[in-house]
Amino acid sequence: MKFVDEFRDPELIMKTAEEVRRLTDPQRQYRLMEVCGGHTHAIYRFGLKDVLPENIDLIHGPGCPVCVLPMGRIDDGLSIAAQPKVIFAAFGDMMRVPGAHGSPLEHKARGADVRIVYSPTDAIKLAKANPDKHVMFFAIGFETTAPSTALTLQRARAEGLQNFSVFCNHVTIIPAIRAILDSPDMRLDGFIGPGHCSTVIGCRPYEWIACDEGKPIVVCGFEPLDLLQSIVMLLRQLKKGEAKVENQYKRVVPWEGNRAALKAMNEVFQLRPYFEWRGLGFISQSALRIRDSYAQWDAERRFNIPGIRITDPKAAQCGEVLKGVLKPAQCKLFARECTPESPVGALMVSSEGSCAAFYNYEHRKPVTISDVNLAGVV
Repeated sequence: MKFVDEFRDPELIMKTAEEVRRLTDPQRQYRLMEVCGGHTHAIYRFGLKDVLPENIDLIHGPGCPVCVLPMGRIDDGLSIAAQPKVIFAAFGDMMRVPGAHGSPLEHKARGADVRIVYSPTDAIKLAKANPDKHVMFFAIGFETTAPSTALTLQRARAEGLQNFSVFCNHVTIIPAIRAILDSPDMRLDGFIGPGHCSTVIGCRPYEWIACDEGKPIVVCGFEPLDLLQSIVMLLRQLKKGEAKVENQYKRVVPWEGNRAALKAMNEVFQLRPYFEWRGLGFISQSALRIRDSYAQWDAERRFNIPGIRITDPKAAQCGEVLKGVLKPAQCKLFARECTPESPVGALMVSSEGSCAAFYNYEHRKPVTISDVNLAGVV
């Protein structure tokens, strides 16, 4: 398959891994953050950490939209679902994310009308098929999914759809990276830049990371060779003492982004003054809200939203993992109270969550003889 098979070629992967080892200074520790949850998933899925030198530490960033959403926003959305004749529609990866009083699926088991949709357009179809009910679409995601929500709202207004609204939880990637860099306990050498977001926003918005912060960033694809090539590009910059934005994912990401998508977003959304992120707190101008011209389809204006603020369970360390301060396995609940079958935190629910990726691909690796301390074996 074009653009897949050649980026999974074992020979090319091993050659690139060798180039990584050649560029690595054995006297130096490298800390590179992959911002996107899709990259974290790919790193564990393809076992890339096994081919990297031990002194390259990949830090998992806050690029999983389900994971960064605070529990209070989930409960706010579910408060709408509890109202009569309301259908709560959301993507599948939201269904098992726990709020203070259970996940959307648990609310469905208690009688709420909760439906899985595969796109915002499906929610429009649901509204047309149920004219006696109100369909609230729980919109979530970075700039990757915001354009499809914007186009859906444009369609709802054009068709005069009265029984449809959007509960907007779209967030933006740049303020989150800034918050990470402003964190006093975080030392990073460079960034593996998000691929999906960049298909919309392009590469130019990352220039401040190189110019102002002196950190190289390489926008990266999602296949194993993409990730290894991006690490090579970062190491070359670090070796030369450079800091610039590079685009490894040129086959998909245009430097200036997708102008049509950005135009639709700009028409429908505006920046919120501030928004709460799980683990990062309140970040200014880091999320989108629906403009006044689309207020009729804004669930936050059509319904009385309680504005709940809830802290994560004390034992869960989702915030520290999201910021890259802790590795998934260092959380006290990991693989004990918190598993994919019984998640306590959102990072164990989403397929892009670092805890779920580590659990499924790293934690569950078969133990080999070399892993066992034979001295303790009878």
